Amino acid sequence: MLTTTRRVLASMIVSVTGAALLLWGLTMPTAHAAAAGCQATYAVQSQWAGGFTANVTLKNLGDPVTAWSLKWTFPAAGQAVTQGWNATYTQTGAAVVATNLSYNGALGTGSSTSFGFNGAWTSANPVPASFAMNGVTCTGATTSASSAPSPSTSPSPSRSASASPSPSRTVSPSASPSSSPSSSGWNPPANLVQPLNEVWAHYEATYNQLYTFRNYLWDQIMAAGGQINYCVRWDSTAHVTAALRDQIQAALQRQFKKWIDVMAGHNGWPYATVPVKVVGWAVRDRATLEWTDNAVDVYVNNIREDAPQCSEPCGRFFHQDGNYSGCPGGVSHHYDVSLWLTAGFSGGAGGDWGQRIGSEYFTSNLNTDNIHILLHEMGHGFGLDDFYDWTPTGQCCFLMNAGSATYITDFDAWMLRDWWRHLKNRWGY
Repeated sequence: MLTTTRRVLASMIVSVTGAALLLWGLTMPTAHAAAAGCQATYAVQSQWAGGFTANVTLKNLGDPVTAWSLKWTFPAAGQAVTQGWNATYTQTGAAVVATNLSYNGALGTGSSTSFGFNGAWTSANPVPASFAMNGVTCTGATTSASSAPSPSTSPSPSRSASASPSPSRTVSPSASPSSSPSSSGWNPPANLVQPLNEVWAHYEATYNQLYTFRNYLWDQIMAAGGQINYCVRWDSTAHVTAALRDQIQAALQRQFKKWIDVMAGHNGWPYATVPVKVVGWAVRDRATLEWTDNAVDVYVNNIREDAPQCSEPCGRFFHQDGNYSGCPGGVSHHYDVSLWLTAGFSGGAGGDWGQRIGSEYFTSNLNTDNIHILLHEMGHGFGLDDFYDWTPTGQCCFLMNAGSATYITDFDAWMLRDWWRHLKNRWGY
């Protein structure tokens, strides 16, 4: 088994006091002696050399608000937001402001919203020391002040050039499915019922927008009518021949098929196959690509996150409304996810944006039956979690428990099918 370091700090939730959870009370100014206060939880969900993914959950403890902006300052040089979702981000120097989007600005008493981002770091990645909402520093308590000023509703700030952040998602939440999803076609082995229930309960306890998030791979497949388009971010100086290009697509197709084969014929899943097509490549230097045909679109020196980026007007991550009018070639040239191949990269990262793995690892395993790091990161795109800090009852060795299996096990398969069971009613199944 190839030993990998998947994420240096996975599901890491840290605080300035060294506790496992970082909670701030946030006082929000309101008029007429309104009660104000909220709680923010900043969680570093994964970290790798030079990058990380963080999530912020904001809970309103006071009177309802109609808009919010959350400000913090990164404590270490080189920390930056590079790509975000469920908020608009602007960064000036070390100071960051996250502002609500149209669909998540209103927070009733006791209501929460969650937003997140991919970030960069250089020497260290410490947690911000404090947060402020609408200009008021967090205090840790709900307050009532007769002289408290009314908050102004600021327009979403424009992004600064620093950190080259990518456009934020603009997804409208859908209605949550019923708490008791249809069990038609749901027949897991008896010994897996309890651990599967534990996993789903864990999702419900830790995924703030479990039912309203609309960019899982499930959503992407359904929106595209049963297919997936990829764009390759080639973050390497190694040259790529046309033959290697085609081998990379073939290997990608085979690995994606392994997850789809788990679903074929199960519980109303509508697709026996899901074709995978690589529609573009992004590179720093066109001379890196040793082909002259027009089989794929090529994007040159469009640098984001210090790596080549495929055209943003063509990416679903940036245009979840399906409007690809700015994409050269139109909708047929759009890509749903990226395969980010990075020279010297150990382990992997994955999400609704795609998968990132080492270019050397991938190209040296093109003919391997199970490219297990890629399979694991694809699992994250479907919503499957990591298991760094706990394991379900009776389960020890499965693909999503990094380092314990190199193929999709029966437990992985049933965890995937459980996602479909809970989400399929959003498409009428």
